[in-house]
Amino acid sequence: YTATADGKGEPQRISKDGEAPIFGARSDEIFITRTSQPSEVDVRRALWRVSLATRQETEVARGEYVSEYALSPDGRWLGWVERFHAYATPMPATGKPLAVGPRMEALPVRQLSFNTGGHLHFSGDSQRAFFSAGDELFSAALAEAFPPVVATGTGDKPTAFKAPTAGTKIGFAQASDRPRGRIAITGARVATMRGVNADEVIEDAVIVVDGHRIAAIGPAGSVAIPADARRVDAKGKTIVPGFIDAHWHGGMGEDGLVPQQSWVNLASLAFGVTALHDPSNQNQHIFTQAELQRAGQVLGPRIYSTGSILYGAKAGATATVNNLDDALTHLKRQQGAGAISVKSYNQPRREQRQMVLEAARQTGMMVVPEGGSVFQANMSMVVDGHTGLEHALPLAEVYDDVVQLWQQTQVGYTPTLNVAYGGLDGEHYWYARTDVWKHPLLTKFVPAGNLQARAVRRPTAPEEDFNVIRVAATATKLQRAGVPAMIGAHGQREGLGSHWEMWMFALGGMTPLEALRTATLNPARHFGLDADLGSLEVGKLADLVIIDGDVLKDIRQSDRITHVMQNGRLYEAGTLNEVVSRTRPRTPLFFEGAAGRGMAVDAHAFCAGHGDN
Repeated sequence: YTATADGKGEPQRISKDGEAPIFGARSDEIFITRTSQPSEVDVRRALWRVSLATRQETEVARGEYVSEYALSPDGRWLGWVERFHAYATPMPATGKPLAVGPRMEALPVRQLSFNTGGHLHFSGDSQRAFFSAGDELFSAALAEAFPPVVATGTGDKPTAFKAPTAGTKIGFAQASDRPRGRIAITGARVATMRGVNADEVIEDAVIVVDGHRIAAIGPAGSVAIPADARRVDAKGKTIVPGFIDAHWHGGMGEDGLVPQQSWVNLASLAFGVTALHDPSNQNQHIFTQAELQRAGQVLGPRIYSTGSILYGAKAGATATVNNLDDALTHLKRQQGAGAISVKSYNQPRREQRQMVLEAARQTGMMVVPEGGSVFQANMSMVVDGHTGLEHALPLAEVYDDVVQLWQQTQVGYTPTLNVAYGGLDGEHYWYARTDVWKHPLLTKFVPAGNLQARAVRRPTAPEEDFNVIRVAATATKLQRAGVPAMIGAHGQREGLGSHWEMWMFALGGMTPLEALRTATLNPARHFGLDADLGSLEVGKLADLVIIDGDVLKDIRQSDRITHVMQNGRLYEAGTLNEVVSRTRPRTPLFFEGAAGRGMAVDAHAFCAGHGDN
């Protein structure tokens, strides 16, 4: 669309498809980007010129791995981003589409970025190109990148262009959210996850929270409750540390827009998931959400992530790794964006994966790989010392050779039982065995149309057909040999999936305490967060879950949650209204309005009343 700058008049539609519209040298034409997919593995973006007067369209440029285009205001320069680098070339005045790429021969091309560059654009006078990487803004003078050719007769060549290695910091400082006041929770049975085997249980316990950290914990009578503490009676209930989902996926935004409130995040928190690690998401969305959550601007779990994966297969987002410098570039790129880890995904050669590991040692990051259901690749990843292995081993049974090998390493195991390989998985098991669409907590945070469409009509199978139980038994065997197993719900069923993971571990032979450890202390240690999270101890962050029942006897009671405390703020699970420390009601979700809680939105009726869509 085009619209007048003063906001008067109706917007005019220019095209039914395309994105990222920009003006060039003329005001009577615009340029838009269109995406095509010639095959399953090919995604190509082309730049098109559209006349505002006639709507005539002309393809200007195309590229196999281009992710974004830019055009200088005077129309002389064409820029693009390809595989995380920014490039520029003179813009030819021709009717033939220009095939752009780092090695194009028809025109001179310059790589403007040294390590990485995105969000490419030009200055108003068309003299400089700007791009960003993490919290830095970089600038390159086009006159230096493309010096004029001058015949000197001496044979001297102009100085080669050097991409800028330092930019201007454009980041910000923001205080983390921190409540004030003290809360004393009394009367509950508390599984602290302390002790040699993380098996300490305190009956009739007292937990004192001061601000956002635990100030005291112990049996009633041994803990002095401050006079100004607000008391919460949890008699008959069980308290466990906040759950940490080690392999979570979910939408954090769309096209650069991050919602102020997400029902996906709310549902996860309501089910006691107070922290998560997402091993594949879009940088601009998930790290923005992480910062907003930490500042108390959005409600949801603590967010940690790899951000964009280090993809080894053919794509516009391929992370090419041919040497250690390549690997360091990618890890520094992701670290600058906010990642604590990277996901080594489909890097085809073992030496490439080892380069990523060495780069991680040098940058202080973690590496989680995905073996693609190839057992031999999984074992090489264990031997090479990755932080942990994502997804299940693709075998129905493993034997003592695997156990003896793995227990000699510090590599963790997140089998993602909800989507486990080799047969029917955990998600299908719980849809078949329980009435998910009736869950009293899930129905409060998930739109009915979304929930019922997946959960009401579900296939089933005999117990022995669910291979996931054998996968869980393998994880139990490994954990008892010293290999920490962790829940990883894979984003299946907003929060409830994290409980399915614990329940599946129990079906594989774990005790309730062992299953709880996969959701608390194990992932905290795995990600180096155990100084603050994973157990209930003095000095740690006040993340905990209050359960109405004895989950230590029956792990299936883990989803009977009445309250969740995160960072010292106590929330009622059924509403996520903050209670005790500050009564702060939550803003209603879109499906909790006048139409009634849980009612699905009739999209067709909505669009019919709002014109063309």
